[in-house]
Amino acid sequence: MDFRELSSNTNTGESSETIRQRVIAARGIQLERFKKSSNSTNSSMGSRQVRQHCQLNAEGNGYLEHAMEEMNFSARAHDRILKVARTLADLSGSPYIRSNDILEAIQYRSLDRKLFS
Repeated sequence: MDFRELSSNTNTGESSETIRQRVIAARGIQLERFKKSSNSTNSSMGSRQVRQHCQLNAEGNGYLEHAMEEMNFSARAHDRILKVARTLADLSGSPYIRSNDILEAIQYRSLDRKLFS
């Protein structure tokens, strides 16, 4: 989008209510996922739970592997990327992490690195 589109009075994005409903649904998915655990959110997953709940297809795994090598992410960053990707999948109602979820999570991690390093 260019500046004129961004600054126009026409709102083309999701309404706050739509976003709110997606967040409520995602929280419900997470509560169900962790009903037998002391966790209630993706962000509180331990390493074992990350391996269990954040499985990737070959394409997503390739993207993550490439990012790990090219950007020198740590093991901690690896798990954080997977947690964010799991949350992105939950927000879209997907039962599995898609390649786009991994790419978006990598972008967020890269942004964090640029802003806070």
